[in-house]
Amino acid sequence: MDYNSDYAAAAGIGAGSIFIWLLITVITYAGLWKMFVKAGKPGWAAIIPIYNAIVLIEIIGKPTIWILWFLIPCVNIVFGIWALNLLSKSFGKSEGYTIGMLILPFVFFPLLGFGDARYLGPSAAEARFRQNPFDQGGQFNVDDPFNKPPTTPNA
Repeated sequence: MDYNSDYAAAAGIGAGSIFIWLLITVITYAGLWKMFVKAGKPGWAAIIPIYNAIVLIEIIGKPTIWILWFLIPCVNIVFGIWALNLLSKSFGKSEGYTIGMLILPFVFFPLLGFGDARYLGPSAAEARFRQNPFDQGGQFNVDDPFNKPPTTPNA
């Protein structure tokens, strides 16, 4: 069989692509490992396929039943983005960081794990205790004169 340089170039491109893919995967999982350690979870949990999602759900403060939402097609995209947003907020980052985690996870996960970001606690718990404007005991009606019960005038 005649092997010419076309096959060698294709093999080189394929081997190079596999090497780059492995490098990106290792960098991403190293960032996840360090991020889990910062959150007080075992780092090795980042490399176990389903268990890492369960630990991630614990880090963001949502109930473990959320793992079922990740199994439903199309719904998992919404809950995945929501989970990434809560994850970035758990480390004190903004929605812009969430977009970065969606577009370039191999950059932003290591930045979160190896950078100076601190784990502030589950942001879902903050959202649960954040005052709701529709809540009767919320922060928005502390000194609101329009939200007081009616009083009867003294005769």
